[in-house]
Parts: sequence; C-alpha cells; structure tokens
Amino acid sequence: MRHCINCCIQLLPNNEHKQQVGCGGGPLHSHLECPACKGENKIVLRVDGKQMNLLAVLEVRAEGNESWGRFLRFKKGKRCSLVFGLMIMTLVMASYILSGAHQELLISSPFHYGAFPSNPSLMDGENPSDTKEHHHQPSVNNISYVKDYPSIKLIINSITARIEFTTRQLPDIEDLKKQEVHMFSVIPNKFLPNSKSPCWYEEFTGRNTTDPYLTNSYVLYSKRFRSTFDALRKAFWGHLSHASGKHFRLRCLPRFYIIGQPKCGTTDLYDRLRLHPEVKFSAIKEPHWWTRKRFGIVRLRDGLRDRYPVEDYLDLFDLAAHQIHQGLQASSAEEQSRMTRIIIGEASASTMWDNNAWTFFYDNSTDGEPPFLTQDFIHAFQPDAKLIVMLRDPVERLYSDYLYFASSNKSADDFHEKVTEAVQLFENCMLDYSLRACVYNNTLNNAMPVRLQVGLYAVYLLDWLTVFNKEQFLVLRLEDHASNVKYTMHRVFQFLNLGPLGEKQETLMTKSPASNARRPEDRNLGPMWPVTQKILQDFYGPFNARLAQVLADEAFAWKKT
Repeated sequence: MRHCINCCIQLLPNNEHKQQVGCGGGPLHSHLECPACKGENKIVLRVDGKQMNLLAVLEVRAEGNESWGRFLRFKKGKRCSLVFGLMIMTLVMASYILSGAHQELLISSPFHYGAFPSNPSLMDGENPSDTKEHHHQPSVNNISYVKDYPSIKLIINSITARIEFTTRQLPDIEDLKKQEVHMFSVIPNKFLPNSKSPCWYEEFTGRNTTDPYLTNSYVLYSKRFRSTFDALRKAFWGHLSHASGKHFRLRCLPRFYIIGQPKCGTTDLYDRLRLHPEVKFSAIKEPHWWTRKRFGIVRLRDGLRDRYPVEDYLDLFDLAAHQIHQGLQASSAEEQSRMTRIIIGEASASTMWDNNAWTFFYDNSTDGEPPFLTQDFIHAFQPDAKLIVMLRDPVERLYSDYLYFASSNKSADDFHEKVTEAVQLFENCMLDYSLRACVYNNTLNNAMPVRLQVGLYAVYLLDWLTVFNKEQFLVLRLEDHASNVKYTMHRVFQFLNLGPLGEKQETLMTKSPASNARRPEDRNLGPMWPVTQKILQDFYGPFNARLAQVLADEAFAWKKT
C-alpha cells in the first residue's frame, strides 16, 4: 500500500481555527478533512492571517506500513529532494523576515484549518465614474490592523476635540509690500480697462538682438521648457508697441486661477477648458510660482535656489498677451472684440494649500501660524480674481496621491502604516499648537509619510474666504465632474462669462477621455484596506462637515461617494 505525505502552506485567519487535521504516513485513526485541502492530508500553516505564497507542495512517497524511522533510509536521491525542498522553504521564510516586513512571522500549530476571506471592493480610478471591475488576488485582512483601530480611534478623538476653526488675522498692505518690494514695483495698481484679463504696458529696454528670455529661471532650471520658450522668442518681436522712440510690451496676469487640489481632477479640467477659444493658459500648465518658485523652491528636499522674479512668471503669459495686444491694436471693432474677450488662466494645484516656504522667509509668529499666506499677495494685486477649486473625497484623494507619488513598495499594507503614522504625528502637533499652525507646519508636513494635510479642505477654504468673497469661488466635486462632464463645463463657462461653443467644439471638449487617470500598475495594487478607509473617514469627517456647512451643500460631506 502506498501513502503520500503532502505538506503545503495555507494562510488562515486567526479566528477560524476550530479543529486540527493531522498528516501522517498511514491512515489517520480520527480522520478530519481540512476544507481548504479538499480532502487531502496537508500540514496547514498560518502566517498571522497575512497572505504569503511561500511554497507549493512537498511530496514524499513511503512503502507500505513502514515507520518514520525507516523513512530516513530512503534512497539517496529522494532524501536529497526532501532536504532541498525544506531548504527552499526555510530560505523563503527567512527572506520574508529579512525583507523589512513589519508584521512578525508567526507559525503556530501546523494543524489548523480555515478559509480565505476575500476583499470584494473595486478599485477606483482617477475618474470615479469608472465602474469596471478590477480582479485581484484574494487577500486576507490584516487582523492586527483591525485590532489597532480602537487605539487609532482614540487618537482621532483627541484631534477632533481640539479642532477649532478660528479666523486668521489679516496682514496690513504695507507689511505685504515690505515682504515683496520688487513684486510691488513691477505690478501696477491699475490695469487696462478694455481687457478682461489684468494687463498693462511695460517699457522694454532691450535691443533687437537681446534675448528677452535669456535669464528666465524656468528655462535655466528645466530643459523641458526650452522648446516652449523657443516659440515665445519667435513671436516676441512682432508684438511690441512703439511710442516716442520707446518699445513697450504688454504684460498680463491671469484673470482666473484653478487653485486646487492635487489628484482631484484639475488636470482634466485644465485640458478641457483650454479647448475653449476664449481661454488662454500660461505656457506651462503648473508654474507653481506663487507657492514655490518665487521662494526659489523646485523641490523642497533639494534646498533653496535663486528666487524666480515676478518677470519670469509674467513671461509665461506672453503668448496670450500677444493676442490681446493684437486685439487692442486692431482697426476693426470685430477684431478688437474677439481678442479682448480672451481670458487668461493658470492652474497650479498647489496654490490653495502649499505655504511651506513661509518659515524660511517670514518672521515666525508667537503662536506658530504663518503671518502671510499666498492669497494675501494675490488679493493685493487682483482683488477681483476668480478662483476655481476642484475637490474629491479626501479619503480617496489621499490614496490616489500615495499611488501617484510613492516610488516603491506600494501596497495596501504600506499605505495603512503610513496613514496611522501621519495621524499620530498630526495629533502630536495638535497637543501643543492650533489647527492652523499644524496645517501650515513645514516640519510636520515634511515628516508625514503621506500628505494628510492636503485633504483638510475646510481649513484652506476658510483662510481664502478671509480675503476673497464667496462669490469669487466656484467649488466643484470630481465625483460630479466625472459623472456629468458637460454640466460641469457649462458651470465653468457661466462662472467665467465665456461665450457658447459650437456643437463640434462642445463634443470634442466633453467626450474626450479623462486626463491623468490612474496608471494600470497602480490599479493592479487593489484598494486600501477597509480599516484604513474607516480611519481616514473618521479623521476627515469633522473637516468635511465644516466644508459642507460653509458651502451649504451636504454633498461635500462625502457621506455617500
């Protein structure tokens, strides 16, 4: 009679080990079948309820009713096969431990059984209307994460108890001028009355052999912008105005800003909106000048470079300025009307929230809050600017942000650990400082492994509303945009006072695929753990509720997304 000994590793959740199943060389006296083994005798191992594909099957055949002692006297080839298989299993298990996994490898009694639970959640893309099912390998929820939830919930409760939405003290205009003397010397107080965009004429003192963009920092520090500036050079000399022996160039600022937030569909909105013939954006999609480049920040971790002067930023709107200038100089009323209807936009998704540079350039306040914010300076020059904000469920925004920016070791486990670490760091700050001080704390923001603070929409919006009127904002939800692009774009047209589009133009704008959708390799990673989602919902809940209250729209509470 021939019997087989099958040894396989099964990963079983801790709470499902009710019985023991034996494996042996002969018939079992009290035979219990493991449901996961489908009737086969197997040694079942578990690894803390976490899926690991360590080893397939080790099979050894014995003769008749020989004892385990005689088993050791197998032929040399079969003994070598068994030893080799055991060595592989040992090496793989050791590799798992040494690979930096955070969960302890536990191998309890090898005679438990259970079933694999699976996570039925679907993977959400950048576009929430994408309801295609994504198939993933079944995963076992990490029981330790679920057990940790009560302690994380206590931390979130501690944060919630300290949330206070206070009104910030606005700086005086003279204090703003002291901080940005050069900027205030370049941008005038008044703009041309017959242009929808804020424009003015500035004397150009260079000669006709002078490269007007020779010292532009965007060109100097980034090769990918050089072709853009080559086009600007070709168009520059034909769009100067001449008077009294002097040369003048038209300078313009944006009429509207898409100010945020990252991973909320701003790129898709930008790509569709720029198809409108009356809309002209900056030569670079996201200049990040107000928040970063004017401070000399390219990547904060790389330190500070020379500050980009305001002239470098204004250069980015030269192509739009050329068309407006052409309309201002046109002889026909029709041409003038067509060109002066042009409206300039800018779409840096950092404008709403990123004030990390303030600690390097402004004197620290006694309470740790920044004395100046980006919106203070924009308002000083453009008190009637229009501001568009695109938001999404902050829970999904954070996961999308993580998948987009993380470079390696991306997984639901890694995301969960980074989220819990970030929540704890945020609480540590809240124990000693105000909500605003923690949100704008550069040290904290750099320490957090995920950008938890970017989803605190209510804090940022309330600070913007201290200087701009509510009517100057159009706040959209990505979820609504994805489900009805045409309706969203019509709202934007109305907000910006844009003319209607022809049928073909509108079809092109509304039917084109979504921009900047989630990458296939990120989709394949699967959704976040349900317990991670619950932690983030608890954390963002009070902020979402306040946002919904400010906007008088419960959809911004994201109770059902």
